[in-house]
Amino acid sequence: MATWGGLITELQQAQQNLPPGISHFDVVRRKYLGAMAKHTGRNAILYSTRWAQGGGDPDQTSITAEDMHGFMEVVNGLEGSSLDLILHSPGGSPEATEALVTYLRSKFTDIRVFVPHAAMSAATMLACSANSIVMGKHSFLGPIDPQFIMQTELGRRAVPAHAIQEQFQIAQDECSKDPTKLPSWLPILRQYGPALIVQCRLAQALSQSLVAKWLESYMFAGTSDAKAKASSIAGDLANHAKFLSHGRFIGRDQARALGLKVEDLEANQTLQDNVLSVFHVTSHVFSGTACAKIVENHHGKAFIKTGQQQQQIIQIPQQLLRQVPIVLPPGPS
Repeated sequence: MATWGGLITELQQAQQNLPPGISHFDVVRRKYLGAMAKHTGRNAILYSTRWAQGGGDPDQTSITAEDMHGFMEVVNGLEGSSLDLILHSPGGSPEATEALVTYLRSKFTDIRVFVPHAAMSAATMLACSANSIVMGKHSFLGPIDPQFIMQTELGRRAVPAHAIQEQFQIAQDECSKDPTKLPSWLPILRQYGPALIVQCRLAQALSQSLVAKWLESYMFAGTSDAKAKASSIAGDLANHAKFLSHGRFIGRDQARALGLKVEDLEANQTLQDNVLSVFHVTSHVFSGTACAKIVENHHGKAFIKTGQQQQQIIQIPQQLLRQVPIVLPPGPS
């Protein structure tokens, strides 16, 4: 059952029927992730964070180097060269994303990325390393201009590189015209550090070059205009002036208009129900627990981050999964 409310009922029923110590969240989520893999005949991995719920340290929900441990854990033991990755993330480090892409591409030759809600910034970069992206009417990508995690007086904040550069330029212009404005700018400029502006420029160049390379190598591999198409798309996604906001949502039609290879999630009703069920149950996990990030495969092996702690979750016995029947709504959505 892919609806938000319907899954609340299913989770409540599962909680009543399961023995103590077994998480109803884990059982129901893994049931649908397993059903997805069984339906497609492909490996399935979930990578999702609680960023949409708001609050918390952005390091807990961003793509970081630590995620490699999670992916190594869940990829281990998978057979076959195809992978379906359910992706829900605000983005994070382009360097960490590059490492994940390198690793996943060493294991799988055919990757589809499913975006049940939003994959932004570096998560959009990750999606662009796929052979195709699967999106629904409710799915969104985002611009790929990078962000920096900065310590501010208001706490740790993710700040777009373009905004840092533009703000620095405004400060330069105003202070050169009227030096008396420098004291009002000093509290902001002190946060930048000696190399931040250069780092911003390099990070922007890195993000664009990586996406162009991945699009050419994977999504458009074998086509005569792969290089030109990949370069054009990467340039558009990295163009802050085009979107005006790092958090701007890019819908399915706009993603296609940019030239990306996008499939409709609604084209396969059973697949859509399984993907959205996994996503909605995961959202309930983030709303109802301290969990911040989940990396999990269709066999139930997971790497789950809760606050500052990580734990590898033991697979739930298949007989317990079979106790909770799969319930899918009839007819097309």
